[in-house]
Amino acid sequence: MAEQSASQVRTPKPPQGAPAGRSAGEGISRRRLLGTAGATGLVLGAAGGAAGYASAPAGATPLTSVGDKRVQFHVKHQPGITQPLQARGHLVAFDLGPGAGRKEAAALLRRWSDTAHRLMSGEPSAHGDTGVARDAGPSALTLTFGFGHSFFGRTGLEKQRPVALDPLPDFSSDHLDRARSNGDLWVQIGADDALVAFHALRAVQKDAGSAARVRWQMNGFNRSPGATAHPMTARNLMGQVDGTRNPKPADSDFDQRIFVPEQGEPAWMANGSYAVVRRIRMLLDDWENLSVKEQEHVIGRRKSDGAPLSGGGETSEMDLEKTDAQGNLVVPFNAHARITRPDQNGGAAMLRRPFSYHDGIGPDGVPDAGLLFICWQADPLRGFVPVQRKLDRGDALAPFVRHEASGLFAVPGGAADGEYVGQALLEG
Repeated sequence: MAEQSASQVRTPKPPQGAPAGRSAGEGISRRRLLGTAGATGLVLGAAGGAAGYASAPAGATPLTSVGDKRVQFHVKHQPGITQPLQARGHLVAFDLGPGAGRKEAAALLRRWSDTAHRLMSGEPSAHGDTGVARDAGPSALTLTFGFGHSFFGRTGLEKQRPVALDPLPDFSSDHLDRARSNGDLWVQIGADDALVAFHALRAVQKDAGSAARVRWQMNGFNRSPGATAHPMTARNLMGQVDGTRNPKPADSDFDQRIFVPEQGEPAWMANGSYAVVRRIRMLLDDWENLSVKEQEHVIGRRKSDGAPLSGGGETSEMDLEKTDAQGNLVVPFNAHARITRPDQNGGAAMLRRPFSYHDGIGPDGVPDAGLLFICWQADPLRGFVPVQRKLDRGDALAPFVRHEASGLFAVPGGAADGEYVGQALLEG
């Protein structure tokens, strides 16, 4: 991505707590193992780039292409927004602990930012690293931090609360569990390796200490890199191609739709974005009772390749007026893909970056599975809300999904080198 810069050459340091007298050559730390990739360079996000590390011991095996992917932490926009979908994800919301306020929150965000920078660089965390990811590279790890509506009242920062962070309206499809919704602070973790992602989750939880306690936590996944013959748009657990019409960074109006402008309000949100998070359960047994043709009419696209029912390939423009021999619309009027089109919603657009989830099978044999829906936009009142209201009025997909949890978070711009995420808010 354009906002990513080449990583800096760093000299490895011995891990904290190493026994006295231990030589630098004993053992291979996670960071030193990364050095073996230095000959070919590391891939940064989708754009690629070179990165140098200290040399590894002779004979060490280079990391695989999955392990050596590194995303920069100190960038214009926080990582985890424009990067390609990752194979594993964790979402976790925190509430500030008893007696914790602005000072404690600032110290926590500083700790979290330092940990994120270290782990995304392939280094151990600064305090009590568990060693879970010792043998792995960064594996496209990203950590993203945001603030919920309640955070501002608990830190005396009500005047800095963005208007765009007003609570989402109620929707007819909502069956929300309040205990698994919202929160003072939100962290999104993604990586292409499950242990790397878990390692980051554990580090974030440990860093919280007494300053914040977990309110809720969710786990998700996507297809692993290299699982298909060539890169493809992801599929969800209904088997549908999902994400075809996502805005792309190359679009001329991408930044305008997804990010708060540098001169936007409030000033501390410059280059930031707003994340809507929804746990959407898919009623898979009901869905799978439909024929493929019936499923395609619900979505408005072919299941095989994601192409619109009006014809063409996956990225072909959908012909909303096309009819069949009987005069019926080829793309039904209540098809999900028709309703969610930006040109059917006043130009409303959002960048969807979800994870699928599966939380087991109940005693009745019904899977608790679906989508951890995450969408990014410059203003949720102009992005997510109008589209969801339109879906409320007659989406053919509605009988097969249930919205069970929800959250809205203000995600500030990326932290400059030497700073931490949210510093302009907490120290402004």
